[in-house]
Amino acid sequence: MNPPQAGGAPRPVGARQARDLLRVAFGPSLVALVIIAAVTLLQLLIANSDMTGAFGAIASMWLGVHQVPVSIAGRVLGVMPLLPLLVMVWGVARTTAAATAPQASWFVIRWVVAAALGGPLLIAAISLAIIHDAASVLTDLQTPDALQAFTAVLVVHAVGAAFGVASQVGGRLMAVTRAPDWLPDALRAAAAGVLALVGLSGAVTAASLVVHWGTMHELYGITDSIFGQFSLTVLSVLYIPNVIVGASAIAVGSSAHVGLATFSSFTVFGGDIPALPVLAAAPTPPLGPVWVALLIIGAVAGVAVGQQCARRPLRPVAALSKLVVASALAAVTMALLGYAGSGRLGNFGDVGVDQTTFGPAVFLWFVGIGGLTVAMAGGITRPPRRRRAAPTADPEAEDADAGERHAEVFDPPTAPLDDEPDATAEADAVHSDAAAADERADNQRADTVEFAPDAAAAPAQDPSPGPVVPGDLEDPEEHYIVDDGPDPTGGEYPRRTD
Repeated sequence: MNPPQAGGAPRPVGARQARDLLRVAFGPSLVALVIIAAVTLLQLLIANSDMTGAFGAIASMWLGVHQVPVSIAGRVLGVMPLLPLLVMVWGVARTTAAATAPQASWFVIRWVVAAALGGPLLIAAISLAIIHDAASVLTDLQTPDALQAFTAVLVVHAVGAAFGVASQVGGRLMAVTRAPDWLPDALRAAAAGVLALVGLSGAVTAASLVVHWGTMHELYGITDSIFGQFSLTVLSVLYIPNVIVGASAIAVGSSAHVGLATFSSFTVFGGDIPALPVLAAAPTPPLGPVWVALLIIGAVAGVAVGQQCARRPLRPVAALSKLVVASALAAVTMALLGYAGSGRLGNFGDVGVDQTTFGPAVFLWFVGIGGLTVAMAGGITRPPRRRRAAPTADPEAEDADAGERHAEVFDPPTAPLDDEPDATAEADAVHSDAAAADERADNQRADTVEFAPDAAAAPAQDPSPGPVVPGDLEDPEEHYIVDDGPDPTGGEYPRRTD
C-alpha cells in the first residue's frame, strides 16, 4: 500500500522510483561537474584569462576523474589523482544503496544498476562531443580516445554500483548463486588486509614527509604567490593516494618509479621527479637500512588477513580456500589501484608501480603470513577421528550358529530309534528280579533254626544280580569294615585276613 500524501491521496510508486533512478543516474556525476566547474572558473578568473575553452576544460577534467588521459599540446597527462576517483566510487555506491531496498525485486535492481551505468555513459558522450568542439578552437586540446573513455567511465561506475547493491542484497545474492558460507568472511578479511596495508603505508608516508621537511619546503619555493602555493597544496592532497599506493608497493617488496627514478626497499635509483611537494616523501639515495623495515608493513597486513580468516574455524580445505580467496581479492584490489594511479606524465615518462610484481607480492605476503596466523590462531578444526568397528562375521553364518544353539537347547539330540532301549521292558525285568530276590530271602530265613550273628551281619548276596536301576544304589557305608573294637551285639567284628 502506498503511503498517503499530505492531501490524503496515495503517493504514486512510479514517480518515487523514477526520482530515485534519476538521482542514481546523474547525481554523483552532476555533483562532480559542479565542483570541477567551480574550480576551473576560479582558476581562469585568478589567471585573468577569458572563458574560451572553459567547457572543454571542464569536460576534460570530468573525464580525468575517471582516469581518462588528457592530451594538451602533444603532452599526455595519464597519471590522474586517485582521490577524486575514490570519492566518485563512494558517491555512486551510496546513491545506489539508497535506491535499492533490501526486499526489492530483481527487476527493480536491474533498473537501478542500468541507471547507475547509463547516466554516466551519456555524460561521457556529451563530454567527448564538447571536447571535440573545443579542440577546433583550442588547437592544443586533443580529443581523448572514445573507446578508452567509455570503458573507464563504465568500470568506475560499475564498481560503485556493485558495492551499493551488494551492501543491500548481499545475502540474497549469496543464496541465489549458492556461494560458500565463508565468502563474507573472505571479503571482510580482504578489506582488512587492504586497509591495514594502505593505512600503515600512509603513516610511513606522513613520517617521511616530516623527515624530508626541508625538501618539501624547497619544492614549495618554485612559486612565490600564495595562490600558487595553495594550488600546489591542493594538487598534493589529490595525489596523496597515489603516493600511498607507491609506498604499499615498496612495503611488499615491489617497486615504484617516477620516470627513470626507481624506489624500493632495497635500492634507489635517482632521477628527475616533478616539483610536487608530496613527492618529497620518496626516499633519496643512498638508501638507509631503515627502509628495509617497510617489509614489516606487509607482514602486519598479512596478520590482519589471517586474524579475520581465523574468526570462524573451518576444516583445513575450507580454511585454505577462504584464505586464498581473501588474499586474491586483496591482491586484485591493490593491483587495480596501482594501475589506476599509474600513467604517463609528459616529459617525465611513466609514473606508477611495477605491475608485474605488485599484485603477486601482495598475494604471497597475505597467503604466507596469513596462513601462519590462521594456524596459530586456531582457525583450523580437525575432523573427528573415526573409530574402527569390531570385525563382524558373515550375517548368514551368525544366523546358522544361532539356529543350532536354539536347537540344542530346546531339542536335545536323541539316539536313533533302532538303538534306543525299550524303557517298559527294562522296568518289568527289574521288578521281576526284585521279586525273585525277596522270595529267596524268605526261604533262607525260614530254613534257619538259630540266628547267626555272622550271617545277620553279612548281607545276602545274589549270585546273579539284575541290572542296577538309578536311584536304588546301595549305601556305601554298608561296605565299610572296622578292624578293631567290640561288636555292639556282644560279639566281635570279623577281621580282614589277607
